[in-house]
Amino acid sequence: MKPAPTPHQLATALKRFLGEYLPQQRAFSPHTILSYRDTWKLLLQFAAGRKRRVADLTVANLSPTTITAFLHHLETGRGNGAATRNVRLSAIHTFFDFFGTQHPEHLAQAQRVLSVPFKRTDQRTIDYLEVEELRAVLEGIDRATLAGRRDYVLLVLLFNTGARIQEAVSLQTTDLRLAPPPTVKLLGKGRKERLCPLWPETVRLLKAHLADTGLDLREPQLLFRNHRGTPLTRFGARLILQRHVQRAAKQVPSLQHKRIHPHSLRHSAAVHLLKSGVDFSTIAHWLGHAGTQTVYKYVAIDLEGKRAALAKAQPVLKSSPQPPRWRTDPDLLNWLQSL
Repeated sequence: MKPAPTPHQLATALKRFLGEYLPQQRAFSPHTILSYRDTWKLLLQFAAGRKRRVADLTVANLSPTTITAFLHHLETGRGNGAATRNVRLSAIHTFFDFFGTQHPEHLAQAQRVLSVPFKRTDQRTIDYLEVEELRAVLEGIDRATLAGRRDYVLLVLLFNTGARIQEAVSLQTTDLRLAPPPTVKLLGKGRKERLCPLWPETVRLLKAHLADTGLDLREPQLLFRNHRGTPLTRFGARLILQRHVQRAAKQVPSLQHKRIHPHSLRHSAAVHLLKSGVDFSTIAHWLGHAGTQTVYKYVAIDLEGKRAALAKAQPVLKSSPQPPRWRTDPDLLNWLQSL
């Protein structure tokens, strides 16, 4: 008879999963581990509900039914999309794959949870900011305040470097080189470092930000902080961008129909480089991609480039008569229509 699961067993397994298995055996990046941690915080709070404490939960409380209800809650209660739902499920799957090997007596439950399927996601059009839209967002920021100046340099830096938001909020002063040639060192996925050049305007803004905040390039300190003096999070940065985009949308109607988030500035940087004639390989290195394949998607969203190509093209086919209609059993058509 297998022993009953205990809260201590779940807590111990989660600590080993996040503290040892992911960083040491799987070599996951700190960013991914934090994402997995956030998933488990949400799941445990959901599973506990109002009737029990999180500390009293056992693995038995995390049944496939509970997991499925949690995923549904993410979409309906928190407004998450299918992609975010799948990211959360991936974190849950990874834990139960680990847990099943560590506790074979619970392998059957682990396999049931692993059978919870991912949801098919739609390929959304990538929203990005045209230069005029970005200029409207930046010009709407009140730079008379310290918070406004911080927001301004943050958004300019994101556009200049095409950095992921976590890369930007994790920046330390020692990652900056403001002497010629100015660069910033970014730590990306898979703990891969890359150097990104800085525009003169970005350098000027960073120097002003350092003077505003009293930061020293010789001492490792976080570059961006919130109004409480604590580290700015990616969620805080998202709210900052949303606030300024909403304000600019009152003057620029095209912004009202776009779903803009910090990653949109990364897309905007890629499209801007593409339009400027920068080659795919350079853009891939600029953004920290392993290869050029990912860059091809920006060709698809460059509407201005598409229009220019269409204007240069000439029709090569003359209009042809309508093809003959094939004789088809009308009952078959009705059956197909009813499917």
